[in-house]
Amino acid sequence: MEAKPLDYADVGINLTDSTYRGYYNRHSTPTHPADRHQVLDRASSVGVRKFLVTGSDLEQSLKAISLSKQYPGRCYATVGVHPCSAMSFEKAKGGGEKLLQELKKVAEEGRDQGLVKAFGEFGLDFDRLHYCEKDVQQRWFGRQLELAVELQLPLFLHSRAAHTSFLSILRPHLPNLPRRGLVHSFTGTIPEMQELVDLGFDIGINGCSLKTEENLEVVKAVPLDRLQLETDGPWCEIRPSHAGMKVLLEQEGGKEEVERWKKVKKEKWEEGVMVKGRNEPAEIVKVAMVVAGVKGISVED
Repeated sequence: MEAKPLDYADVGINLTDSTYRGYYNRHSTPTHPADRHQVLDRASSVGVRKFLVTGSDLEQSLKAISLSKQYPGRCYATVGVHPCSAMSFEKAKGGGEKLLQELKKVAEEGRDQGLVKAFGEFGLDFDRLHYCEKDVQQRWFGRQLELAVELQLPLFLHSRAAHTSFLSILRPHLPNLPRRGLVHSFTGTIPEMQELVDLGFDIGINGCSLKTEENLEVVKAVPLDRLQLETDGPWCEIRPSHAGMKVLLEQEGGKEEVERWKKVKKEKWEEGVMVKGRNEPAEIVKVAMVVAGVKGISVED
């Protein structure tokens, strides 16, 4: 008898992204039919029971809440503005403070309806300053933290190549943020990880956290009770060139997991198949297997 799949929660998935509706590279016409329902069905078939749908700006936050209403008890939302989108505050009609108040209203209503479970995604990203300059990111990270104190939701945080600045802005607010939260898609060092864990935060691991041997050493060091799994789809898949793929293929059942799903180019989409290069929640099994392999434990553990 086939073993019952384990239960998973994908704590970081961008299900509102246009690729799950068949739209790529901002084209105005779809490359293939919308298949988000198939993406969710595939995830459910491997045991993914809960999805935390990421809000990266006001529009995407509203869409995440809409999905939570469409899939009650399965999808939940975050509300916030990603650091790469922080210019939206500067460009907002009526000013950034007006946009901040709109975020507050959306988050409060969603929280009170049981649909919004975290505030974010927000933080700092100094790897991609072409999207938004440091000073703008830092200003609106601080203002969103002030809003987070009012909301008292767990935080869904982003920190990329910005650890020192990230903590200098975050730390003063921590006495008023007892629920802490998650630093997702973690790619930092062991000392950076340990500092975040010591402050009470969980660490989110996905394919981007498993690229190099150094990344794997960090994952190995994350306390198991402070580690959460995510895919961050449609991005952050485990690619053949990643150190994590080597670990995956060494695991019992790893090769079979890599070959589980038929994948085709988006232009050759067909019913019931995955799209090459588009990550999705069903792939969380691979993340779990790599984490287990790195830590020398079973996936069940």
